[in-house]
Amino acid sequence: MRFAALLPWLGVFFGSLVFAGEPGLPPGLGGKKEPALPSGLNMPAPGGQSGKRIDEPALPGGLGKTGGSVPQPQEEADTVSRSGPLLKSWADARQALGLSGFWEARGGVRTGSDRQEKDLSIAETRLQLQLAQHFKITSLNLTADFIYDHVADRHSINLNTGRGWIDLRNANLFFSPASFMDVKVGRQILTWGTGDLLFINDLFPKDWNAFFIGRDEEYLKAPSDAVKASLFSGWVNVNIVYAPEFDADRFIDGRRLSYFADSLGEIAGRNAVVNPNRPDDGELFLRLYRTFGAYESAIYFYDGRWKSPGGFDPVNNLALFPKLRVTGGSVRGPLAKGIGNIEVGYYDSHDDRKGDNPLLNNSEFRVLAGYEQEIARNLTLGAQYYLEQLLDYNRYLRSLPGGIPVRDETRHLLTARLTLLTHSQNVMWSLFTYYSPSDQDFYFRPRVNYKIDDHWITEIGGNFFGGQNNHTFLGQFRNNNNVYASVRYGF
Repeated sequence: MRFAALLPWLGVFFGSLVFAGEPGLPPGLGGKKEPALPSGLNMPAPGGQSGKRIDEPALPGGLGKTGGSVPQPQEEADTVSRSGPLLKSWADARQALGLSGFWEARGGVRTGSDRQEKDLSIAETRLQLQLAQHFKITSLNLTADFIYDHVADRHSINLNTGRGWIDLRNANLFFSPASFMDVKVGRQILTWGTGDLLFINDLFPKDWNAFFIGRDEEYLKAPSDAVKASLFSGWVNVNIVYAPEFDADRFIDGRRLSYFADSLGEIAGRNAVVNPNRPDDGELFLRLYRTFGAYESAIYFYDGRWKSPGGFDPVNNLALFPKLRVTGGSVRGPLAKGIGNIEVGYYDSHDDRKGDNPLLNNSEFRVLAGYEQEIARNLTLGAQYYLEQLLDYNRYLRSLPGGIPVRDETRHLLTARLTLLTHSQNVMWSLFTYYSPSDQDFYFRPRVNYKIDDHWITEIGGNFFGGQNNHTFLGQFRNNNNVYASVRYGF
């Protein structure tokens, strides 16, 4: 019955393969053309951000079709002559306003039973509008998603959590007060670091619900309300970001995905929605970076709070965001026939420096090493090793109440990403896998993305979890396995 709900979405996907026409093969090649596969968790990023990778082919903005030169019957020609100026006027207006965006429909179902959640994992349509206006001394950027979400129980707007019928992604002003300085003020998507869907020094907010239910990978990054200043020199470049109010992750709270609740000792969902105590103090982010030959190096600092709840107040039954300071560094550059990277970070849990409070996260040391190489034409393999070392472990064990699952002192995680481009690179087959040998759990993200033409893109994929225990990070999501399909029109 659950798969029956997905049939209309699969029909859209496969129908597009049959009727939309397929990408042409290089001249001289014949044969039948065929039509479309994903986070421990990094995308190549826009704007040259180190280590971020966007898998989907980008849609050119402002593209429109005009009438051809083939003679038309009189009635048809009259129709073209009447509509042509309208279409041209609309295209000119969009270009003048710097307006672009897309419309998308996306649906998915759970492949198993979860008594705490709805059978539909995702069922939504969204219209994204992007407005870019450039003035003499500044630029204005606006991006808003207008959403109908059939799975959500409420549609009232909350811009911090992303719930509601509108999600404001960008609303900022960009200007350069000096030749060596850029400033961006307002809501913006921020990212840095070298990991591929694994984050150590990238402490900007993430949307884990969007990631695990099958939204486009771009929605893993949630917006920040901040001021960003970039300073440039021949010796070192500096990014300073200040958020006057703490921007938490859009974390797993039980509304969309089930999770392991320590207080209940079992997997919970809508029966035990997490209620957080959201602080209103600010955050400071700092990055110093420069290149040495072909190698990009960076030093990072963060002063704020754990981005997802890292503590619990049993008196008021509230999840907490303890204070956190992170210091780290990274290097990325050529290695053998590919690109290698290494990143480290020290997580100083400021509210539990002794590590003897079982209700707050201990301090941690984290390290990540990765490598990516094209192993065959249009076939790329990326692999990563990630480690979390829990500090003050003996104090943690002595303070832990009975009945609470014990964390390993060291958590290991391996990831692999395979990406194959076919049909003149218009079809992308992708598989991203996570496996933890210490937790003995896993997560698979298969995906097929088909760029039909300059406007239409369709995709199918899934999210599959498993593990030996239901309290480990990936194992707790075992009831959230899902498949999805989507179609998008870009303009």
